[in-house]
Amino acid sequence: MKIVVVGGVAGGMSAAARARRLDEQAEIIVLERGEHVSFANCGLPYYVSGEIQDQDKLLVQTPESLKTALNLDVRIRHEVTALDTAAQTVTANTPDGTQTITYDALVLAPGATALRPPLPGLDSERVMTLRTVEDALQMRDSVDKGVRQAVVLGGGFIGLEAAEALTMQGLDVTVVELADHVLPPLEAEVAHPVTRELRRLGVTVRTGVAAESVESGEQQDTVVLADGTRLPAELIVLSVGVRPDTSTYQEAGIDCQRGAILVDQHGRTSAPNVWAVGDAVLSTDAVTGLKRPVALAGPANRAGRLVADHILRPATARPIPTAVGTAVVRVGELTAATTGANRAALEAAGITYRTMHLHPNNHAGYFPGATPVHLVIHFHHDDGRLLGAQATGQDGVDKRIDVLATAIRAGMSVEELIDLDLAYAPPYGSAKDPLNFAGMLGSNVLDGTVPLWYAQDVEQWLDQGLVLDVRQESELEVERIPGALNIPHTQLRERLDEVRAAAGHKPVRVLCRSGVRSAIAHRVLAQAGFDSASLSGGMLTLLDTLGDRAPELLEMN
Repeated sequence: MKIVVVGGVAGGMSAAARARRLDEQAEIIVLERGEHVSFANCGLPYYVSGEIQDQDKLLVQTPESLKTALNLDVRIRHEVTALDTAAQTVTANTPDGTQTITYDALVLAPGATALRPPLPGLDSERVMTLRTVEDALQMRDSVDKGVRQAVVLGGGFIGLEAAEALTMQGLDVTVVELADHVLPPLEAEVAHPVTRELRRLGVTVRTGVAAESVESGEQQDTVVLADGTRLPAELIVLSVGVRPDTSTYQEAGIDCQRGAILVDQHGRTSAPNVWAVGDAVLSTDAVTGLKRPVALAGPANRAGRLVADHILRPATARPIPTAVGTAVVRVGELTAATTGANRAALEAAGITYRTMHLHPNNHAGYFPGATPVHLVIHFHHDDGRLLGAQATGQDGVDKRIDVLATAIRAGMSVEELIDLDLAYAPPYGSAKDPLNFAGMLGSNVLDGTVPLWYAQDVEQWLDQGLVLDVRQESELEVERIPGALNIPHTQLRERLDEVRAAAGHKPVRVLCRSGVRSAIAHRVLAQAGFDSASLSGGMLTLLDTLGDRAPELLEMN
C-alpha cells in the first residue's frame, strides 16, 4: 500500500508514524511545504521569551531521524497544489520542479493559516505571526536586535503567550482585542483575573476596540485603533485567529463547510480513499453537538493515529472522539484553563444549564503556600450532567481542569464529583478536594438546598430585594455594596428580626466573600421562612464579573 500524507507536525506525523508501526511493508510518503516536518509549535512562544534557549530543541524530529527510526519518506519544501481524486494523485511544487505522486490512501493534514484581516498596512515587514519555527526565529531575532515596543493584535491563547514572552524580554507590550475581554472563549469573570495579571506584568490591555490600520514609518510603525488611539510599534504580532488551509482541496471537490473539511467518525472525507485530520477539519463538539474546527495539538495527534488505524485495520478501528476542547495557558504567575462548553456555546445549542462559582484552595489551607483555584462549572439544568468548566489560579488549575475534562468525557453528573477518589496529601490537595467540594455544591444546587443568584443581577436585587452581606465588618472596609445590609453569619440567628424588618416581603439575596458563609446563612434564612438565595462565588466573583466597572458600583478602599 502507498500512503501519502500531506502535512506534518501533529496530525500528519501521527498518522504516518502509526501507519508504519502497523505495516512495515507500506510505502509512506510525507509531503511538508515548510522546512520542518515535526516541531514543537506549542513551544514557540517560550523560545521567543528566552525560556527555551536552543532553537534545535523546537525540532522534535527531522526527515533524517524519521527515515532512520520509521523508514518514512519525508519530503520538505513540497507544497501540494492540486488533488485529482479520480486519478488518485497529488501534484506538488518541489525544489526539483512540479511532481505528480500517486496514492492508495491519502491523509490531508494541511493545518490552518493565520487570519489576515483586510487592514491597510498589514503587509509591513514589522507585522509577524507565531505559527512556525521560522516565525519564532524571526521574532526572537527582532527582540535580540533591540526592539522595545510591541503591539499584539488579538488576545486569544497564542496572542497572550506572545505578549507574555515579549514582556519577559523587556518590551513595552500592548494587547488589542476586539471582544470585550481577553481570551474570548472564557467567561468574562474568568478572563478578568487574566487581564489583572497582564497589567501586573506591565502589559497594556485594550479590549472592545478594533485595529483599523498600520501606518509604516522609518523607525517604527503605528497601529491606529477605531477609537483614534495611535500605538507606536516596532513589532506587531498578528494573532486574530486562524482559518483552515483547504482551498486546494475544495477546488478538488472535497466537501467543506465554513472552509473546513467535512469528515465522518473515522476521518473519511467525501472522496474515496482520502482522510483528513487536524486544524483543517470540522469537528463535532462533544457537549453541544455543534460543528467547529478545533485547533489543538492533542486532538490532532489522536485523530492522526486513529485515521491510520482505519486505513490499515478498518474492521477494528475506533472512531475519532468528539472534541471536548480542553486548553490551558500561562500568563505570568497565573494559569487559566477551560474544558467543555462555555455559556455562549450552550445557549447557541439551546441547552439549559446552571452555573456555579467557587474558590477553594489548591491544597490544605494549613500547609504553607495554599492559593485559591477560581472555578466556574456549567452543568445541565435537569440531570446535572457536566457541560463545561473554566478555572484560574496560581497552582492546581491544570489538575482540576484535566479531571473535569475526564468527567465530561465520561458523561458524569456534577453530583458524581463528590465520589471522586483523588490523591491527597497536604502539599497537593485537601481531604475534600476542590472538585469534591464542587460536587457537594452542585448537588445542593440541583436539589434546591442552595439556590444561587448571580453577580450580573446585583443591581436588580438591590432594587427588587434585600441584599444581605454576611461578611465580618472588617471585610467591608475593603469593599462593600452600598445599600446592602450587613449581619455577620455568626450573628444571623439572633438577628433574624432585623432581616425581616429590612426585607419586608422582598426576597433576600445573601453574599459573603466566596460563597461558603452565604450558603450557611441561606439555610438559616430558608428554614426561617425567607425567600433566600446565595451569591454564586460571593464577592470574589462579583469583583471579577464587574471588572473595571467595580468602582462604579461598589465602595472600595
